[in-house]
Amino acid sequence: MMISGKLFRDAVISGANNISNNRLAVDELNVFPVPDGDTGTNMYMTVSNALAELKQASDAITVADAAKLTASAMLRGARGNSGVILSLIFRGLSKGLAGQTEADAKLLSDAFKLGVDAAYKSVMKPTEGTILTVVREAWENTKGMAKPGGDSAEFLRAFIAEGEKSLEKTPELLPALKKAGVVDAGGKGLLVILEGMLEVISGGSVIRSHEETKPSAPAAVAAAGAAEEEIHFGYCTEFIVNKQQGAKDATALRAFLETIGDCVVVVDDDDIIKVHVHSDHPGKAIEEGLKFGSLTRIKIENMREQHNNLIKADETVQKNRRVPVEPEKEFGFVAVAAGPGVESLFRDLGADSIVRGGQTMNPSTEDILEAIGQTPAHNVFVLPNNKNIIMAAEQAVALADRNVCVLQSRTIPQGISALMSFDPGADFVTNRSNMTEALGRVQSGQITYAVRDSEYDGHKIKQGEILAMDNGRIVFTEKDVTKALTKLTKRLVSGSSSYITVIYGSDVTDEAANAAYEQLRARISDNIDINLVNGGQPVYYYIISVE
Repeated sequence: MMISGKLFRDAVISGANNISNNRLAVDELNVFPVPDGDTGTNMYMTVSNALAELKQASDAITVADAAKLTASAMLRGARGNSGVILSLIFRGLSKGLAGQTEADAKLLSDAFKLGVDAAYKSVMKPTEGTILTVVREAWENTKGMAKPGGDSAEFLRAFIAEGEKSLEKTPELLPALKKAGVVDAGGKGLLVILEGMLEVISGGSVIRSHEETKPSAPAAVAAAGAAEEEIHFGYCTEFIVNKQQGAKDATALRAFLETIGDCVVVVDDDDIIKVHVHSDHPGKAIEEGLKFGSLTRIKIENMREQHNNLIKADETVQKNRRVPVEPEKEFGFVAVAAGPGVESLFRDLGADSIVRGGQTMNPSTEDILEAIGQTPAHNVFVLPNNKNIIMAAEQAVALADRNVCVLQSRTIPQGISALMSFDPGADFVTNRSNMTEALGRVQSGQITYAVRDSEYDGHKIKQGEILAMDNGRIVFTEKDVTKALTKLTKRLVSGSSSYITVIYGSDVTDEAANAAYEQLRARISDNIDINLVNGGQPVYYYIISVE
């Protein structure tokens, strides 16, 4: 059987519906016990991004055009690492079927090879025992049977069968899968989609979706997007102190600033002190700063006026969401964040656009691309702030109409540290180097909870236990959130640590956070400054930054 454009169109729709019906089962295959079981959902949302256009496509469409339409939409809709890899496999199919009216087994096999190559190239250090292994071994073990004029349905059936064999072996390649007693979620998701496609290609009907609508997606928003917050202090004041010889410790400056305002950020380097504060008396902040040295790059902004302007600008942005704005400055920033306090912190540090997302809510390449387009700068730095968002962000680089650099920030603290290291007086290459270097200077901790029983990295974990994560790695479990916070923070602190920022989430009350802060303050050296921030983030009770 040859695959026509109509058949390919209907097959992809069937595959998308099949992963929709089975995505929760695929989600459950995730072995990492933190709230992160979204592989099936990410893959579904990636492939389903093509559904609207496919359903409108004519029955006369060629297989080349159907594949190209699918690949383009999946690239823009790619979410999470699994979604990006899936989109690259379909991009390979599109390249292999280019110029073809129909596809036989040989064309389909050669196209899958291009997809395998693209998927492997996208990962710096490919891990075997994943979707990469499944698609590669499926192709390697079926390429010999793919002949010109051969039956495409027969080939795809064999391809899936070999993929199933490879999937069953993934626990032998990844010990974490074996301990959890599951197979790789990404590999399973791919086969679920291909099985839905085979149903149509082999002569059956399109699998129907159990749902009428797809899950809501995290949206890219302009910097004004969450501006409807109460402004306690009227002026945002920033400056740099060129430290004079014998200057007092910068903690004294921070202590003073905290008496006149909030959102205090004081970064003490060997020669300079970088200051940020919200207050009603910017003059007092400047006068205090002069006690430590000469001042430069002073910036004072009326936040209430800015707030009103942002709301007006945001209304315009919402009316013209997909129209990129013209660059007006040299540098701009896009940050991925969740929680009003965290979003506000990134905006205060200079982020032009916020993409709402993070753990369990991975934004798509299109979300990130849209935010880049709404950033009025020639050079845009993107801060994914989550390891499962980096690949989707990188796919936006080639699609953007301006120069884009995706910094490899894996955590919120890393993203904050990178922004704090930006120098408006330096060029693009220097800033890229300095901001990348800053990622390694911060220690990141997270306190969350286990969503399932698991054995991970030597830890036996029970559902509901509190998990402490040191730079993304589970290091211990606890019964009490505050105890976990104190223990993890002490672990992150070293002899060179000078300040700690504790960001508390939406599931922590102000009272509980302040009590935890006091306990932490009593157990951490007085030489280390501790700042408490209401981030309002989901998933994580606390995010800890130590520098």
